[in-house]
Amino acid sequence: MFTERTVIFTNENDRDGGKDLSGGCAIKTTETDQRGTTEIMYRILLVDDEILVRDAIRENIDWKAMDCELVGDCDNGKAAAEFVQNHPVDIVLTDILMPYMDGMELSRFLHDNYPDIVIVIFSGFGEFEYAKKAIQYGVSEYMLKPVTAMELRNVIGKMKEKVDQQRKEKEKLERLTQTSENYQKNAIVIRSRALQGFVDNIKTRQESLEELAALGIDLEAACYRVAVFELDLYSDGSQLTAEKRQESALMSFVLFNISDEIISKEKAGVAYQDGDNKVGALFMGNRTREFEQKIMEICRTIQDKLKELMSLDISIGVGSWARTQQELRVSHELAEKAIEYRYLLGGSLLIDMEEQPAEKNLSIKDYVEKLVAALKAGKKENAEHILEQISSEIKEARVDKSRACVYLQQIIRAADETCEDMVPDNRLFSKREALLQQVTEQNSFDSAVELVRNHIGEIFQTLSDANSSSGQRQARLALDYIQKNYMDPDLSLNSICSYLNISTSYFSTIFKELTGETFTEVLIRTRMEKAKELLENTTMKNYEIAEKVGFADPHYFGISFKKMTGCTPTEYAREKRK
Repeated sequence: MFTERTVIFTNENDRDGGKDLSGGCAIKTTETDQRGTTEIMYRILLVDDEILVRDAIRENIDWKAMDCELVGDCDNGKAAAEFVQNHPVDIVLTDILMPYMDGMELSRFLHDNYPDIVIVIFSGFGEFEYAKKAIQYGVSEYMLKPVTAMELRNVIGKMKEKVDQQRKEKEKLERLTQTSENYQKNAIVIRSRALQGFVDNIKTRQESLEELAALGIDLEAACYRVAVFELDLYSDGSQLTAEKRQESALMSFVLFNISDEIISKEKAGVAYQDGDNKVGALFMGNRTREFEQKIMEICRTIQDKLKELMSLDISIGVGSWARTQQELRVSHELAEKAIEYRYLLGGSLLIDMEEQPAEKNLSIKDYVEKLVAALKAGKKENAEHILEQISSEIKEARVDKSRACVYLQQIIRAADETCEDMVPDNRLFSKREALLQQVTEQNSFDSAVELVRNHIGEIFQTLSDANSSSGQRQARLALDYIQKNYMDPDLSLNSICSYLNISTSYFSTIFKELTGETFTEVLIRTRMEKAKELLENTTMKNYEIAEKVGFADPHYFGISFKKMTGCTPTEYAREKRK
């Protein structure tokens, strides 16, 4: 091998530095000059347990002139194996007999784990036949000791050619792979667009069938049904980052592949990509109960498979049966609508729109009145139960998100107004606008309902604190009683005290403390406010309005109205109705 006794080198002008690390590898740093870092095309690792041999090879080869870099030198195979795991290497020059791991074991390791590395083995005369057995490990060259610098340069030159050839083959394979992948992706895009055009009735039926036939897709069938699959994870309405968009596109492609494989295997139709995070399916066959069941089984299988492989949930909407192009488009729209039910019903849905009840008009007025009554009576459990009933009714009505939010906002406003009436100095309702906005921003109906539930809980706490004394509670009950019975001409101080079962003097005291007004003042004001509403919004006669708000004598009503407003009922109505 390279030793002072066996090898004589010609003097080389350029010598690379390096430092031996006893018991391991010396790592050669890349040379630099005034222009910056020098790029070396071929990276070489030297492995020999004799330090003098390593020094001789390192110092007597003009690596730079050969477009090479000696990236490291190791004193045993084990150190070399560790080195290549952390540094890129193109060529390994190794001795055979070394401690810890010899050259044969190193060659086997490189062959199994780094097949692109070119291996050159040095061997003594007695080891040469043994070294030839390393052919099974992909060794490219065997050099018999002693080796001259010229011989080594020639061998390195041949190894560079082999590295070049491997790089070219690898690049060619990568180009072919990329071309194949691009072709596959483009083919899927073209196919998906053609299927979308057929489903959405963009072209005539004949044009779409001919276009798809050219792609090898036969869509002639007696009946069709469209299904839409959507990933739950990326469909909460929030803005996705660039990284998340890339991730969702990849997961959508996985969903497409799984769907396409299962639907094709069952010979039930075709799958196609249907926009961001969605996959469409066009089921084709006869409209039979058996095929309906098969469609639902296929959809469940797709859900289960995606959950098993990717731990992802998807929601699936299956549209109506279709024979004509127009019906096919309706089927797609219904499938999309089914996916929107995820807001109301949660994720991982499988909804057959053929079995869904028709949307019904929903009024929650009666429920809201009951909720307000529960608030006034301090019955928190009743209020929570009523809220659950409202939530169930909204879900059963299958309303869209905007309507669901309107219903919840209606509850919030009614609750706040009740609290404001009962606790005039309460500031809880000042948060109303922010809460109304939060309700619309929720990604699920249940989370929006939870906001309303928490808000009502705060209202109960506020009312509970305000009703800490029995006197205040009775005064508020009196206010509620006036609101409900102001139209009774016989409503009086005595009748309300009889209702509350307290004395008139005690009632007058607690009522004035809470409201700052007497019972009569509150009753007259309430009646006048109601009268103004009727004058503004109806064409009722003055005497009819008087009777409606609890005045037995229309003349007295007119006097009272003018005293409070400064004008007669007729003048007020004329002014407001302009």
